[in-house]
Amino acid sequence: MGEEESYSPTERIPLEKLDDYSWRIPQFKSGMRVPGMVFADKSLLEKMRTDRTLEQCVNVSHLPGIYKYAITLPDGHEGYGFPIGGVAATDYDEGVISPGGVGYDINCGVRLLTTNLSEQDIRPKLTQLTNTIFENVPCGLGSRRNDFRVTLGDLERAVINGVEWVIEQGLGWHDDAEHCEEQGCMKNANPDKVSSTAKNRGLQQIGTLGSGNHFLEIQKVDKIYDTRIAKIFGLQNEGQVTVMIHCGSRGFGHQVCSDYLRVMERAVQKYKIVLPDRELACAPGNSNEAEDYYQAMACAANYAFANRQAIMHWVRQSFKQTFKEDPEKFGLKLVYDVAHNIAKIETHKINGGQRKVWVHRKGATRAFPPGNPEIPQDYSSAGQPVLIPGSMGTSSWILVGTEKAMQTSFGSTAHGAGRMMSRTAAKRNYRGVDIKKALEQRGIYVRAASSVVLAEEADPAYKNVDVVAEVSDKIGIATKVARLVPIAVVKG
Repeated sequence: MGEEESYSPTERIPLEKLDDYSWRIPQFKSGMRVPGMVFADKSLLEKMRTDRTLEQCVNVSHLPGIYKYAITLPDGHEGYGFPIGGVAATDYDEGVISPGGVGYDINCGVRLLTTNLSEQDIRPKLTQLTNTIFENVPCGLGSRRNDFRVTLGDLERAVINGVEWVIEQGLGWHDDAEHCEEQGCMKNANPDKVSSTAKNRGLQQIGTLGSGNHFLEIQKVDKIYDTRIAKIFGLQNEGQVTVMIHCGSRGFGHQVCSDYLRVMERAVQKYKIVLPDRELACAPGNSNEAEDYYQAMACAANYAFANRQAIMHWVRQSFKQTFKEDPEKFGLKLVYDVAHNIAKIETHKINGGQRKVWVHRKGATRAFPPGNPEIPQDYSSAGQPVLIPGSMGTSSWILVGTEKAMQTSFGSTAHGAGRMMSRTAAKRNYRGVDIKKALEQRGIYVRAASSVVLAEEADPAYKNVDVVAEVSDKIGIATKVARLVPIAVVKG
């Protein structure tokens, strides 16, 4: 594979300040096809300078067919090939698709449910409810639910049909799919393009939370910033209880990525693509390799949609077990389900014309504006809900998509807090038992499969999600609707 020398250290990458939240990386280096664009305030930018985030943004700008600029969002930090918090759009016919622009946890994402309960309603049974959820939703590395077994045929149907397959098994309500990105199903999924290894890894993990930064939180609305849009999304007042589920495609998606990175490394040599970093391995969008990856990636995306659907069903069942009432009585309606790691075929206005592109969103949330046909009809006057989870024990945010995002970031915004500290460093600095105690002193009940995960996910290991939401809002690539805070946390 043709290799260019990677430009390091990060401090030497030139930045042009456009405003307090926008920084341009000029085409200072041979091979850059477009500039870089970084959205951050000074504090977030300083953190990006301490790892390879900006260098990776520069590297992404080398991709064949890339349009406008390589984007790094406010939560950007070093990832595999692309920075996490990265967006790039390449021409559908002449550009490439890169698994590094999606990541290993394909369609890691978030779904949010509203209830008609207040914090006062739920406090007396909060511990019982959290424990019931912990028992019903398998958590942790390699977790599985023994009473929900799928055959290979079931799995293939699940990855073709996504959320609808789970609803057909009795795990959901008929209208759940309407409030999912892609209606919970990418249409081009083809299980024939998925390895038997990936399928075997996926057989027992539908409906499981997993480990790492994945979580399930019982939250309350802390503050509403836009009353009209909040009401459209089902957020009626401060103190209202919500439930947030954050997880992805588990071992199935990880294996799909691993398999196709090897395919793409060969494709780089075959098509003589010159890259500054082998982790950006890619293939022309019109090649067989790219088509195979995209069909397999869609399977993993649908697996993740199905996974979150099953988890949501068991959350509803947990309310039923705890309160001895039908879950419909408590609302438990799905606000939205968004993908944070995905590639899509979309049409965007570029250089005065409409262009069909491969949009890579890696650690990025789609943020489409009011009236866009891709968002649920009942949200058409508001725009697409944008769900940004925070680190454990801090806030999470609901924002809404904007027209500015379409012009500025290919309809994308940030996806979370973004790590400040590696998991190894966090384990060195914090003890899970101390983290649990500190959270419970603040009235946040915690159930975790492992105290090690609590140390890894300690709040100081992450950036301030309030700042990330603020920068997104100030730039206008998503605007603030409501802030949520946890009252109970379930971790893998």
